Amino acid sequence: MRLIVIAAAALSAAAFASGASAASQNFPGAGVSTLAGKCAKLVVGKVDATKGCKGELASVGLPNGQVTFIFTSGGKMLGFQGDGTAIKPASNGNARIPLKMVTTGAGEKMTGQVKVAGTCTFGNPYGGKPIVIECTAESKDTAFTGSFRTSGKAPKQK
Repeated sequence: MRLIVIAAAALSAAAFASGASAASQNFPGAGVSTLAGKCAKLVVGKVDATKGCKGELASVGLPNGQVTFIFTSGGKMLGFQGDGTAIKPASNGNARIPLKMVTTGAGEKMTGQVKVAGTCTFGNPYGGKPIVIECTAESKDTAFTGSFRTSGKAPKQK
């Protein structure tokens, strides 16, 4: 998990550093960062994993601009991966990143990946208020949804 969190944070950081006006202080910036809060929804196809979803979301930003938001439930991970260089402003001061891949894993390793189309929308986690990070994506045969509300505390760099 720690390795994935590090990778996710690195991805997120690079993407946000490239981009959106809503992403002040380069959230998530290069490297790995974690956000505390509450997982509001985590669904893969017809499987609702919300009940076991952890109260921590990892954001990984890589130097090549890839960003991944990683949700964890029952020892398994689901990462929403996109192109941080393509982050655009969205409504209500939020930013939106287009998604290209959903990654899956268990323990500390991401082992699977599926090509998808979708987006993650997020606010500025440094504003001192709770924000929502919401991701939706579809592959040719499965829908993926993740929603996380932060506690309002700034991300922790790992």
